[in-house]
Amino acid sequence: MIIENVRRLRAELPDYVTIVAASKTRTADEVLQLLDSGVIDVGENYVQEAEEKHHLIGDRARWHCIGHLQRNKVKKAVEIFDLIQTVDSLKIANEIDKRCSYINKKIPVMIEVNSAREDNKAGVFPERVLELITEISPLEHISIVGLMTMGPLTDKSEEIRPYLRLTRKLFEEIAKEKIEGVDLQYLSMGMSSSYRVAVEEGSNMVRLGTIIFGERQ
Repeated sequence: MIIENVRRLRAELPDYVTIVAASKTRTADEVLQLLDSGVIDVGENYVQEAEEKHHLIGDRARWHCIGHLQRNKVKKAVEIFDLIQTVDSLKIANEIDKRCSYINKKIPVMIEVNSAREDNKAGVFPERVLELITEISPLEHISIVGLMTMGPLTDKSEEIRPYLRLTRKLFEEIAKEKIEGVDLQYLSMGMSSSYRVAVEEGSNMVRLGTIIFGERQ
């Protein structure tokens, strides 16, 4: 089923769109099936769960942190993940930089944009993104490679479109600034219910769970 679902998605999506399989609560066996489909980018929300799967699968996958990262989890996170999509403060960026310096690693990160300006959500408000990137960019063990957003939680994908469009405009404006240490390659937008609209709005990385793995048991 997983391989068939990925094949269907790949036929639908443009070649330039990276599929990140959101594997929260999924088993290592399911992730191994995913790797057989050709998708190697795996997104995890929780460090502990990622650690368990990483122990079994290792670098056969490219591991993305797609959940809110707590400061006390950064030490383990930088050992496991190949890319962190959810940086939203200088404080967490400093901790990532410090922990990476101890293991001689430079890690690519994305800035998580709270595009709908929801107080109960992680992410930096759109008007603060450029300022935050300017603050983080000098850090030696971090490279900023993109922006990520979720938008408001809704099954009606058209309601998310304005927030995706806003994030794409931000992406384009920041890319024009040519900030040293910043190379915006990835615009991570769209999940199982919204990926089509997200790609229409410029996303080149989608985070898909249910549509790949099926409904959670």
